[in-house]
Amino acid sequence: MKQNKKSISLVLGSGGARGYAHIGVIEELEEQGYEIVSISGASMGALVGGLYACGKLQMYKEWVLGLSALDVASLLDLSWDKRGFVKGVKIFGKLAEMIGDIKIEALPIRYTAVATDLKRNKEVWFQEGSLLEAIRASISIPSFFTPVEKEGMLLVDGGVLNPLPVAPTMSDQSEMTIAVNLYGDTPLPQITVPERQLQRESSIQNTFGKIVNKAENWLRQEHKASYHLFDVVDMTFDSMQKTLIGYRLGGYPPDMMIEIPSTVCGTYDFHKAYMAIETGRLAAKVRLKE
Repeated sequence: MKQNKKSISLVLGSGGARGYAHIGVIEELEEQGYEIVSISGASMGALVGGLYACGKLQMYKEWVLGLSALDVASLLDLSWDKRGFVKGVKIFGKLAEMIGDIKIEALPIRYTAVATDLKRNKEVWFQEGSLLEAIRASISIPSFFTPVEKEGMLLVDGGVLNPLPVAPTMSDQSEMTIAVNLYGDTPLPQITVPERQLQRESSIQNTFGKIVNKAENWLRQEHKASYHLFDVVDMTFDSMQKTLIGYRLGGYPPDMMIEIPSTVCGTYDFHKAYMAIETGRLAAKVRLKE
């Protein structure tokens, strides 16, 4: 261990598939000798942060980079619930295999997953109890995953009210707080994606597109629209998140902000893991050098 290792609290923002960038950021922080002693996250930030906290991030990274079109199709258990496109049982079953039955309070670092209770219009902090349950609640992107019902609450994505949850880290005994914003206005870097990875991503995109179109036809119920349903939801959610981030940071500014270009991918582009991870790594490297 490096003697000059600086302890940090890491805040990982929401943003759907853009959250893969958090993996690259974490890897670069460790490469440069930072010690992560606390993590607070919303949505994909809660997922990536939770996997890191329990020591399973590398396993998750290898899994998402190796997914085939058939793998993705087998994981999408359509709900036909109208509260959400995907039940998530299969996806979270896979995560359960990685994470196991671990409690948040047993993690080696402080961890907070932020979700939103729609019934009470308030954010909910998970700082104890089942890690998997906390992640499931925090990552329930409206319209995509069905919401989680727990103790009278209807829980969805933490980004609905707090896309970049700095507040849970305010009492941490760390030397600095670093936040990762997935809605940055910075230009997209030039990153070469290996041909084999491009082919895999293309096959996944085609498979996922067919499934989405079937669900879209069912949800639309013959009403024609100029925009795809998920495009509209994506645009709406992105606009809301960008506004909320500016508002939230006014009250709880981090010591350092790492900006990930929002154009790296869309909220539902879960087949673009390689590009997002490497974009996160490069963004962290540039910002830390500054």
